[in-house]
Amino acid sequence: MLEIVFVVEQAPEGGFTARALGESIFTEADTEAELRAAVQDAVHCHFDEGNSPKVIRLHFVRDELLAV
Repeated sequence: MLEIVFVVEQAPEGGFTARALGESIFTEADTEAELRAAVQDAVHCHFDEGNSPKVIRLHFVRDELLAV
């Protein structure tokens, strides 16, 4: 596997959640910096040594409301 993609969203209670597409990996953290470290740790724990993806892509999804 060359790449794994995580969908990152702001959690309703604060902080961020990250969910991998195509794998059963989920993690959360209070800040973006902590989330990056948590995602890397989760990926390394999920895959056997030598089988982890070379690239971790974080896709940030943010909702924004505009007044009409």
